Amino acid sequence: MAVQRWSDTILVATPPQDPGFTEDLNEVMDLVEADGRLAVVIDMKDVQYVGSSNLSLLLRLRKRLLNHTQHLVLCSVNTKIWSTFLVTGLEALFAFADDVTTALAGLESNRHHHKG
Repeated sequence: MAVQRWSDTILVATPPQDPGFTEDLNEVMDLVEADGRLAVVIDMKDVQYVGSSNLSLLLRLRKRLLNHTQHLVLCSVNTKIWSTFLVTGLEALFAFADDVTTALAGLESNRHHHKG
């Protein structure tokens, strides 16, 4: 998984097409634990399948970020994966954006709003 530090407080992770991106998400979780200021954007553009282990890890990452009062945004989610979130009822727990740019803009806007 490509993990890019977009700013001091935002990571952008791009999982590969391989559905077993669990180890890669563990790397992101370690970074979040090391720096509690980080928000995370996961660009799902190449992901074709999300299994129960992936969903479980996304839920754990979300919880860890919430513990640090930070955000997780999933973007570029295809129809098949979106259906998985709908069927499981998990769409209400996650923030979604159309693409990375929109996700970053939302996080930046949120940060500036909470500073004031």
